[in-house]
Amino acid sequence: MAAITGEEYKRRINALHTDIWVSGEKVDGRISEHPAFKGVMNSQAELYDLQHSNDFMTFECELTKTKIGTSFLIPKCKEELILRRKMIQSWARHTGGLMGRSPDYMNTVLAAFAASTEILKGKPNCFPDRLEKFYYDAREKDLSFTHTFVNPQNNRAKYSFFKEDVTNARIVKRIEEGIVIKGAKLLATQGGITDEIIVFSAPGVTDNEFAYAFSIPSDTPGLKFICREPFSKESSHYNAPLSSRFEELDAVVVFNDVLVPWERVFFYDNIRVANEFYAKSKFIPFTLHQIVSRQVVKAELVLGIAQLIVDTINIGEYQHVQGKVTEIIKGLESLKALLIISEQEAVIDDKGICIPSRAPLYIAVHTFQEIYPRFMEILQLLGASGIVTIPTEKDFNSSIKEDLNHYLQAGDKKGEEKVRLFRLAWDLCLSSFGGRQTLYERFFFGDPIRVSQSIYNAYDKSTSIQQAEQFIKAES
Repeated sequence: MAAITGEEYKRRINALHTDIWVSGEKVDGRISEHPAFKGVMNSQAELYDLQHSNDFMTFECELTKTKIGTSFLIPKCKEELILRRKMIQSWARHTGGLMGRSPDYMNTVLAAFAASTEILKGKPNCFPDRLEKFYYDAREKDLSFTHTFVNPQNNRAKYSFFKEDVTNARIVKRIEEGIVIKGAKLLATQGGITDEIIVFSAPGVTDNEFAYAFSIPSDTPGLKFICREPFSKESSHYNAPLSSRFEELDAVVVFNDVLVPWERVFFYDNIRVANEFYAKSKFIPFTLHQIVSRQVVKAELVLGIAQLIVDTINIGEYQHVQGKVTEIIKGLESLKALLIISEQEAVIDDKGICIPSRAPLYIAVHTFQEIYPRFMEILQLLGASGIVTIPTEKDFNSSIKEDLNHYLQAGDKKGEEKVRLFRLAWDLCLSSFGGRQTLYERFFFGDPIRVSQSIYNAYDKSTSIQQAEQFIKAES
């Protein structure tokens, strides 16, 4: 089968009997027609269709000779790493980089895990062969994934590990058929609208019952997705140009004695492997490369909206306006440079896999955590009252249309056209959807302080130290 179409994606998800809840009600019928999911599923379907429009979006499977989505590719050289980026950014440009869980993210995660099976080989309760087989099956079927690994936010005190964890999903039984999971996990973005969910331990595991990694179908008995409030209140693309298309619901995932068959278990009851699989596998460099590739495109979108506001209301002559837009340009160009450096400094490991340099990617994603909220502030400052003076599509289809077109005009744009731009800016920087986007980028890949810690601890400072020591030792 290999690379699927958008219609096939929707057909498969609609055929599942996933236990998914929105606003206190269980979702019945075709999920793709539910108001909370219709927009994002249509957008995701468009991404799958794009795979068939460009040769670089797929590659030929070495085993079956079928066309596989490039986001599943495990790169063996810099050219293939760059090819992955080209594919990722093509999808991102279709969504403005606003879908953090477009299929390429989890496809990248699975590829990273499959490229790291040496961590599992020869270890107790670890099954590298099962992981490799699942990877090949998943890419051949072009499966879609959500994932979860974050523990519920019940007790974040420094010494909370001394207290019994009664909420985090844990292994409660090990039986002939597999392991049984009970508890909850956060924060499954697109939970309930994918074929599968990959579940793995968060770093810092101290007990065997929390040490595991597996993948199961989204409609597995006992599995429940409880979604947050939807932020797509409008189906109108005029009123909500972004949230009507790209709103990805986040979900609490509840495991009510969920049986995970042995063939779906990648490892269990191994604390050391659970912690190493996140830190020492190719998960970090591969996923950071995908994330930064998307964030570059998102920064491009922000720059475009900012400049359109400037041009529409003719404020480009002011120095403070130029300075604000330049902040966005500096951020964008810094991200692009760090991404390219990560590719140029990529290395081939002993398995023949091309791994992008971690340091530039860590710095890029940490930089975006800091600058994206500022980008949103800049849009608000540039747009000012225009971002709240945003009549709806109904207003422009009513008898007051001519008043609005006249009094809200700007330059050569009638009010309806100007408001369309400002609704775009509002949806990105001020709506509920936009607020979630800002929070999402603030914490993407972890708490900013911990990301900073990781950079500090991992960065090779030896050359700089040697250079400084030369000046200490220099004779007068």
